[in-house]
Amino acid sequence: MYHPKVEASPTRILLVTNIFIYIITSIASSSYIQTSQEVMLILGQANYLVLQGHLWQLFTSIFVHANLIHLFGNMIFLMIFGLGAETLYGWRNYYTIYFASGLFGSILSLLLGMNTISVGASGAIFGLFGAVTIYSGKMNLQSILVALIYAVYFFILNIGVNVNVFAHAGGLLVGLVLGYRYSQKLSDENHI
Repeated sequence: MYHPKVEASPTRILLVTNIFIYIITSIASSSYIQTSQEVMLILGQANYLVLQGHLWQLFTSIFVHANLIHLFGNMIFLMIFGLGAETLYGWRNYYTIYFASGLFGSILSLLLGMNTISVGASGAIFGLFGAVTIYSGKMNLQSILVALIYAVYFFILNIGVNVNVFAHAGGLLVGLVLGYRYSQKLSDENHI
C-alpha cells in the first residue's frame, strides 16, 4: 500500500514545541497558570546573566512564556502568520526567518534593554509577520511602503506594559529584510 510522504508543518511543530515547553516549565514552576521567577531566571533572558555567560538564554527565552494567556496569545498569532509564511516561503526559509528573528530580537533586547527578564516567541512571530507582510510576487516601492506602514501599525498596537518592544522591533526588522530577500529570490526564480 502506498503511503504518501507528508511533511510536517513548521507552524504545527513550533506550536507543539511551545506548548510542550510550557507544560515542562509549568511542572517545574508548580503552577499551570504562571511560570515561576526561578524558571525564568534559568530559561528566560535575564540580560545580566547573559552578560555573565548564560548565552543559551538568547535562544531558550524564545520558547518560554510567562503565563497561560501569554502562551495563548502568541500561539494564535503564530498560527495566523506562520501558516501564511510556510505557504509563501517553504519550510527552510520559514525556519530561517523564525529563528533569525527571534535571536536578533533577543540580541537587540540585550543591547538596548534594561535589567529585565524577557520571555516569549513574540520576536520570532513578529519576524513571520514582517515576512508575510512584505511578500509580493512583484516587489516595488509602493508594496514595500505599504508593508512598512502596516508593520509599524501592528508594532504600535503591541506596545504596552511588560512588553519587550526591542525583541518585537528586532524580530520585525529581520522578518522584513529576509521576507523581502526571499520574495525577490522566488520572484526571480518564477521568471526564469
